[in-house]
Amino acid sequence: MAPVTRQEEEWGGQFGKEYTDRNVLTLDELENLYRDRYGFTRTGMNSEFIGNLVRGIKILEVGSNIGNQLLCLQNMGFKNLYGIELQSYAVELSKSRTQGINIIQASAFDIPFKDGFFGLVFTSGLLIHIAPEDIAAVLDEIYRCTSKYIWAFEYSAEVYTEVSYRGRTELLWKTNFSRLFLERFKNLRLVKEKHFKYLNNSDNVDSMFLLRKRSDG
Repeated sequence: MAPVTRQEEEWGGQFGKEYTDRNVLTLDELENLYRDRYGFTRTGMNSEFIGNLVRGIKILEVGSNIGNQLLCLQNMGFKNLYGIELQSYAVELSKSRTQGINIIQASAFDIPFKDGFFGLVFTSGLLIHIAPEDIAAVLDEIYRCTSKYIWAFEYSAEVYTEVSYRGRTELLWKTNFSRLFLERFKNLRLVKEKHFKYLNNSDNVDSMFLLRKRSDG
């Protein structure tokens, strides 16, 4: 798969493989990571935002890596789970870690599913790795593929801010991603948004938000 951007080239190569190897977690390890960082488990966060959704809803994660977040949703009882991941190494590794979850290699710039195929499309630490000049194309693809909900958990800031990532530039940005969606798509409404501060550094804030398409357009 030919990379579209410099960021895709980095994440699809050795740099991305090293990230994957650092983040092979069991569900218990994932829950403990979130508890130590935010004071909440990931399951607790998920339950607050999507816990009332029917368990048969069709869900896609864009940028699923090896399926940690999808395994968390599966443990909550969600059944129709899909993921797309740019990095072939992570996709192959996910096959040995998951059952009943369909994770395939694909790009966020070209999601290989029909319009409105999913009831919910989500990201978790994916939008932060898309360059500001490219973000609109990814938002468009996410919006296109969902019939109802967009859900995300991303680094948060009021203005676009680049953050050095492991000593590298042009690989991570934070901004108000819910606002980007709402300003771009006028028939989206904000269902819920919550900011989570890091326990060991209150200057770092992540945002979880749930958006819904209006039925009137």
